[in-house]
Amino acid sequence: MPRPTDSPAWVLARRRAIGDQIRAARLHANLTQETLALRIGMARHTLNRIEQGHAAARIDTLILIADAVGVDLAELVR
Repeated sequence: MPRPTDSPAWVLARRRAIGDQIRAARLHANLTQETLALRIGMARHTLNRIEQGHAAARIDTLILIADAVGVDLAELVR
């Protein structure tokens, strides 16, 4: 039986898709994970986990990422 904190598969897939969008926007901005993480005040390994879809990003983090890479928040979560 799934634990109440386990996310459904479709949520995990969507989280990975958002991570892919973040990675694409970061690369388009010609930023490394290290540089982006420094800009938003986050550890590089945490940013990596978000890009890989292994960690969920808070809305505040998504706003910071979008601003740092120069895209609208909607582009990251589309």
